[in-house]
Amino acid sequence: MPDERYLLRADELDALFAALRGNGYQTVGPTRRDDTIVYDLIDSADELPVGWVDDQEAGRYSIRNTGSGRTFDHTVGPQGWRKFLRPPREPLWSSRRRDDDVTFEVAPTPTPQYALIGVRSCDLAALGVLDRVLTQQAHRDTRYASRRDRAFIVAVQCARAGNTCFCVSMDTGPRSDNGFDLALTELPDLPARFLVEVGSDRGQTIADALGLPPTDVVQWEQALEVTNATAASMGRTLDTDGIRDALMDNLEHPNWDNVAQRCLSCANCTNVCPTCFCTTTEIDTDLRNVEATQTQVWDSCFHADFSYMHGGAVRQSTRSRYRQWLTHKLATWHDQFGQSGCVGCGRCITWCPVGIDLTAEVAKIRTEKTL
Repeated sequence: MPDERYLLRADELDALFAALRGNGYQTVGPTRRDDTIVYDLIDSADELPVGWVDDQEAGRYSIRNTGSGRTFDHTVGPQGWRKFLRPPREPLWSSRRRDDDVTFEVAPTPTPQYALIGVRSCDLAALGVLDRVLTQQAHRDTRYASRRDRAFIVAVQCARAGNTCFCVSMDTGPRSDNGFDLALTELPDLPARFLVEVGSDRGQTIADALGLPPTDVVQWEQALEVTNATAASMGRTLDTDGIRDALMDNLEHPNWDNVAQRCLSCANCTNVCPTCFCTTTEIDTDLRNVEATQTQVWDSCFHADFSYMHGGAVRQSTRSRYRQWLTHKLATWHDQFGQSGCVGCGRCITWCPVGIDLTAEVAKIRTEKTL
């Protein structure tokens, strides 16, 4: 496995885009849309949100231009990368009836070759969680796997922590040590330069094509100082020691009712979570009842119908649905997959309309006695 380090000037980012496109990749990265920083198809470094940072707090998000000229001083926006690897809507099969005959056809699996540019350590950890859930279990999601195997990952080591970030608590950041093809650390000196770490043979191929100069020890120490400073400035913390038992031993804790009085069951937290994987299927037919299609769509355990079985929904109350989400993410996920389902990105806190803070709710359950 390559372990080389190089220097890349900020004005050479376009060369990185060109090298990736030249190797058949569609380039995806952060860009500014509708007063947010989102992930989208972009063609050049000119579309990156240079100088823009985000301000996040429970239930609040805004962006502003600092004029710093720095490329990756923002943190995470409302989207994770799963929408590219497991789209919100995906056709599964179609059928057609002709006289007494019915034929079925499996929908082809589009396999775009994405280069994901700007993947933060928490989101890289989230892809690892999805890999475990969707590709390493008894029922492998071959559509996700085909896209994931072809994806080229350009990680970014975080130089700034958001107010709702708690990746240090989850041991998922702010620095990535593996799982990427290339990783960029934006050094503090001006004009801007990036320390480039190579994490795979594919990454080495791109680095060789760029003809980058190697780094020295001083620049490597600078890069480590960047992420060390970020780790020391996390906006949130979560005590994970014994968290599974702390939650599962308090399923009747009064705080579940407290949260239910505020929760809107809007499913924002699951929509923005980079590790949520629940889906349902929809079948649509034409008016002649001749053709039908089945589509897989994202779903959420906050939807009342998600737990529907014969006779009604199992989890009918907001209290039961919030408890299911939190205990699955932080407790029973360990039982199923041997790890936490939370990566500390803080999106569920920022994008909750009423500002429910996962870290605060867990702390209340730990410190307040059960009735």
